Amino acid sequence: MSALTYASYLKIGDLLALQKAQSDPPHHDELLFIVVHQVYELWFKQMLHEIDAAIAHLAADDLLKVQKNFRRIHAIQKLLEQQIDVLETMTPQDFNAFRYRLNPASGFQSAQFREIEFLCGARASADHEHLAPTPEERARLDRRLAERTLYDALKDVLRRRGFAAGDREPLLATLKTIYEQSERHYDLYLLLEDFIEFDERFLLWRSRHVRMVERMIGMKPGTGGSLGVAYLEKTLSKKFFPELWEFRTELGASPS
Repeated sequence: MSALTYASYLKIGDLLALQKAQSDPPHHDELLFIVVHQVYELWFKQMLHEIDAAIAHLAADDLLKVQKNFRRIHAIQKLLEQQIDVLETMTPQDFNAFRYRLNPASGFQSAQFREIEFLCGARASADHEHLAPTPEERARLDRRLAERTLYDALKDVLRRRGFAAGDREPLLATLKTIYEQSERHYDLYLLLEDFIEFDERFLLWRSRHVRMVERMIGMKPGTGGSLGVAYLEKTLSKKFFPELWEFRTELGASPS
């Protein structure tokens, strides 16, 4: 058996053979487009790994380990946004030179991104057909839909601490209490801050992504048949944990 090397451990040969251009002859910037999106999928894989671990640690009431998971997740989220800077070194002319070759593929079809959404509670539709998933992807998506979400796990922690966390109004009151009595519930306060930072960073990334797409293709339809920017604009109001945003309006409010 050959000795383990850097290249054999990381499968460098296989990895570098995965970038297959559709343009002929290959357009210079298509390699950049493929690399950036393959890297996105690798970071999505790591993020799913961390979210799964965070849910398990929440179930065990091990909030220090959850904090470690979120520290890594937040760092990955920063990288997701920064990758747009790299992608925007490509001009609209460069992208349009090979974009037509991508039909009907679309980033909208990323099964791993849908897994992240499902795990965070965004389950507006259980219909995966429009994603064109492989059988393996369909099985993963169905499994995610059956699992408890990150938000479910947080609410379980709150209930075990004696707080109401079922319906919206009791949950809002719980969150307000934790923030107003943060010294008393400091571990929960820090946990909630990690949750909202996670949500905020996703919103920031979505916003950067929409503006990047508009910069590249204007208001043209997406390659997968979506409305392109018009569809993406609708995602900017998506919040995974809406109550964590909503209760803040009442913080510091004067009693009536």
